[in-house]
Amino acid sequence: MSKFVTTQYGTPKQILKFPDHYVALAVTVDDAGVTPNAEGKKIVPAGTIIGGGFIADDTKKAVKANDATAEGVLFNDTDVTYGPAPGAAIIHGFIAVDKLPEAPSEDAKSALKQVAFIK
Repeated sequence: MSKFVTTQYGTPKQILKFPDHYVALAVTVDDAGVTPNAEGKKIVPAGTIIGGGFIADDTKKAVKANDATAEGVLFNDTDVTYGPAPGAAIIHGFIAVDKLPEAPSEDAKSALKQVAFIK
């Protein structure tokens, strides 16, 4: 099966409250459990709270983890239609909570010690 990549131009969704102050790690975003949208694309939205052990072991894939296992916040929309894909996890910074696809749980907020969620 061949893959076709579509290039989209425009301004990506911004989840940072202060875009000049953050730290992000490169991660591989897992495609397991991601439901395709109306166009058949499997997109993990920016602002998804992720975990999966990627901080301790960079071979582990990032998965949705809005709980005590949270390790970061997905920086940009990530297309996993054709399998796991590269992304970035914010591990330190100020996140605009109103721009997230789902409100962070209290457990996730506690786990993300260097991430501040601001209205």
